[in-house]
Amino acid sequence: MRVLGIDPGTARLGWGVIDQLGGEARAVDFGALSTPAGMAEPERLRQLYEELSRIRETYRPDAAAVEKLYFGQNSRTAMIVGQARGIVMLVLAQGKLPYVEMSPAEVKKAVVGYGRAEKRQVQLMVQRLLGLDAYPKPDDAADALAIAICGAEFLRFQSLVSWREQVLEGHHDRRD
Repeated sequence: MRVLGIDPGTARLGWGVIDQLGGEARAVDFGALSTPAGMAEPERLRQLYEELSRIRETYRPDAAAVEKLYFGQNSRTAMIVGQARGIVMLVLAQGKLPYVEMSPAEVKKAVVGYGRAEKRQVQLMVQRLLGLDAYPKPDDAADALAIAICGAEFLRFQSLVSWREQVLEGHHDRRD
């Protein structure tokens, strides 16, 4: 399964594509989309839309994983990131991609084992889990790869549960 992980942002949007076969994950590609600070907000959003659409078309993922919006204390930042998330959701919907959303703490817990892990710990675990020579840069790309890893595991677990339920339903039907 090929999963596109996305760490939304307007100034910089991290993305990472992984292939997961069974329990093994491999990085396909990753990076960050940047928009100039002085650019008008509608233009920044258009640029993110076009570049993320190209990434979706180039790598043709089977699913996506997106970080949930974290409000914190800065509502202006949350509003701007919310606009970028809207662009992400549009691109995923146009590609008819199923997606999962997870909080930063859920991603850290899945990748590092601790929901309050430091950024450097996440980067090192992503490097190890994907067998990369160095930890991925920039930080937004490392975060996107962590989101993809977490999303792929969630989707794999979800499909196993679904398969188990189908087997049990089939078994139940035979006894009737």
